[in-house]
Amino acid sequence: MIDIERLAGWMDAEGMPGQGEPMQHRYLSGGSQNEIYEIRRGDLHGAIRIPPPTAPDSRDAGILREWRIIEALGSTDVPHAPAIRACTDKSVLGRAFYIMGFVDGWSPMATGRRWPEPFHSDLQARSGLAYQLVEGIALLGNVDWRAKGLADLGRPDGFHDRQVDRWTAFLERIKGRDLPGFDEAAGWLREHRPIDFVPGLMHGDYQFANVMFKDGTPARLAAIIDWEMGTIGDPKLDLAWVVQSWPTDTNDPSLSGAGYVDLYAMPSRDRLVQYYADVSGRQVDDLDYYVILAKWKLGVVLEQGYQRAGGDEKLEAFGPIVSDLMREAAEMAESTDYGR
Repeated sequence: MIDIERLAGWMDAEGMPGQGEPMQHRYLSGGSQNEIYEIRRGDLHGAIRIPPPTAPDSRDAGILREWRIIEALGSTDVPHAPAIRACTDKSVLGRAFYIMGFVDGWSPMATGRRWPEPFHSDLQARSGLAYQLVEGIALLGNVDWRAKGLADLGRPDGFHDRQVDRWTAFLERIKGRDLPGFDEAAGWLREHRPIDFVPGLMHGDYQFANVMFKDGTPARLAAIIDWEMGTIGDPKLDLAWVVQSWPTDTNDPSLSGAGYVDLYAMPSRDRLVQYYADVSGRQVDDLDYYVILAKWKLGVVLEQGYQRAGGDEKLEAFGPIVSDLMREAAEMAESTDYGR
């Protein structure tokens, strides 16, 4: 729990709204990475994002990295939580933190695998959720990151040259079993790097779990959230992250309740990809490369959780998912034929 008295004192010293007034607060969510608290004080309605006390020191730098991104998104057309104030002084709450505007909306992760009304019963309205999801990253990738002071946020030069080596080395550090398909997909990725890479701001873990929607219809994205993996890289990888597991037949009723969100009656993958191309202005002819990379990279990321499961059923469930991702990446690489 955060020290509300110390927080109030810092806010007063910063000249923030509600000076001297009592503060209402409540814990919203959290984990090993960050915690989020809602706060109300006077006219201020915001949320604090802060690493937990047990998080490694590197999370403080990560918090300030997130702050830079949401601050830079101000005055852009990318839905995001407004940046209010950041604190680098660890004597205030023990960790670096920032305050952002409270997002008025709902998260797909809070609906129990069932879309809230009217999106549960109105299938046409439901399809808008997917289009809005994709529109978010189409807009994000077109932000003028240089003008926004984010030129040092990532290393776009050689982004694709580094991917295979970086994640292969990561897997070697955590490796506890053989992953059939890993080497085949890695070899293909080395040989088929994109030749028209246009750097842009990317989220890094883009999916329904990391966005919020406004209430009511039509579907409207309220904010992209959780910027831990934000960087300057290749925005088309965000698109691939979304569609790499998108079902072939979205009209299959068995999809309802089959995943962490209900993808039944959603637009087809081809329609989403074309919508992204239309909004972003980026060509998507080489999307196979990005989908293979997304499957392969996600497999490595989830393997870390599986290797440290220690009896945790949720993490142990990653085991077969990783195997499937690697197999799918290798099979897709074998069947994909396009030149450099």
